[in-house]
Amino acid sequence: MSDAEIEAAMVGVPRQLNGRVRLVAYDPRWPEVFAAEAARLRAALGSLRHRLEHTGSTSVPGLVAKPVVDMLLVVPDSGDEEAYVPALEPLGYRVAIREPEWHEHRVLCRDRPADDVDRVNLHVLSEGSFEVERVLAFRDRLRGHAEERELYAETKRGLAERSWKYTQNYADAKSEVVEAILARALAERRHG
Repeated sequence: MSDAEIEAAMVGVPRQLNGRVRLVAYDPRWPEVFAAEAARLRAALGSLRHRLEHTGSTSVPGLVAKPVVDMLLVVPDSGDEEAYVPALEPLGYRVAIREPEWHEHRVLCRDRPADDVDRVNLHVLSEGSFEVERVLAFRDRLRGHAEERELYAETKRGLAERSWKYTQNYADAKSEVVEAILARALAERRHG
């Protein structure tokens, strides 16, 4: 994404990194942070049909990661913010990214949810979006294939040595490796 595209998707003043991405060793407490946040979210969302998944690098045992717990919230219509955002704001979540042209993707953030965790990024997608399958296939591939996990970790470590204006620039730089791993994951799912 260009700087202009990144800035257009961000809600409010864009959070610039202007430096290196901080990676840390896998922390076995990250699933506990996810479980605690998921329980809070489920209670707040009440009767709204939804699904919550722990995603991103903190969901893969043994993988280096930014100390940011990524979660995926799947709702009937992620573009209908009124259906879920007001329930999550009292928990400290705020809409940080809005991408209506890309799967109606939203990201809500909550800072400092636990010791040694900088933030929770709650990615919101609609039921039926193919991006849900892609996110979960990538996570599951990294969990189940040590060689893929190591390839991804090496890529992350190398890129973390560079300076980035936005964290999204770092994420975009991983795209080629991510897409290659994802292609293998989706092929494996199709061919069982």
